[in-house]
Amino acid sequence: MDYGWGAQDLSAPARVQLRDVPVERRMVLEDVQSGFVGAVLRVEKSGGLHVMVLEDRRGKQRTFRLGHGFLLEGVPVHVVAPAAATKPASTRTASGSVRVENSRARTALASRIWVEGQHDAELVEKVWGDDLRLEGIVVEPLHGVDDLEGAIRSFAPGPGRRLGIVVDHLLPGTKESRIARQAMTVSGARENVLIVGHPYVDVWQAVKPGVLGLTAWPVVPRGQDWKTGILAGLGWAHHDQAAVAHGWKRILGSVTSYADLEPSLLGRIEEVIDFLTATPDQA
Repeated sequence: MDYGWGAQDLSAPARVQLRDVPVERRMVLEDVQSGFVGAVLRVEKSGGLHVMVLEDRRGKQRTFRLGHGFLLEGVPVHVVAPAAATKPASTRTASGSVRVENSRARTALASRIWVEGQHDAELVEKVWGDDLRLEGIVVEPLHGVDDLEGAIRSFAPGPGRRLGIVVDHLLPGTKESRIARQAMTVSGARENVLIVGHPYVDVWQAVKPGVLGLTAWPVVPRGQDWKTGILAGLGWAHHDQAAVAHGWKRILGSVTSYADLEPSLLGRIEEVIDFLTATPDQA
């Protein structure tokens, strides 16, 4: 019987040739089989084979063999050993979120993220800025939390006017923990304010030392100014405020994505963003 299909070659299935992509540090890849999305931390040889270690935004790490089965910016690719190559423009933000093309920043909402200082604000902006502009959330530096209670009272939190506050060195028994506990007694704070913190003396420590080629941050003796001590330990200029500003610029410049930050900061920022963007029935 003739179905009118004409002559065909059915000897072999059609094959799609995937693009070879040399793996690079901080490249964000998705494993198709598991759905795991992470930035490349390192590439190494194991048993004569190249493998790569990926880390997701929550700090979980997994090791994968190079080859097929990965998506780069949503496109299937063949991941190969490192080589000099031009990296394509990323369609993921520095926080690991899928970039929304042709989007406009929303008009700023009444809700805010407060961080302790200007360096904290600049770091949050660099990694989460695209996401926050899409949500209409503004990050503001407090320049210290000594009067956090008064600042919250002046803000007058309430429904649709929420605060997410990230505090340095927020550990049990510290001055910062006592300040945070007292601040939450302000009227309206219980339902509309979230105070979280990281364990570091300063947000500089939330940048992974390996990003700067270090195994650990220098130890600063008690009683010495922390930033000055860090710069001195690194062998960088440290004698005035201009040197501190320049040192921070070098550190910030080394950060390209969430993979360069410690999970203890990543989780807290994500928690604050979720709190501020939750719908009323989710809050």
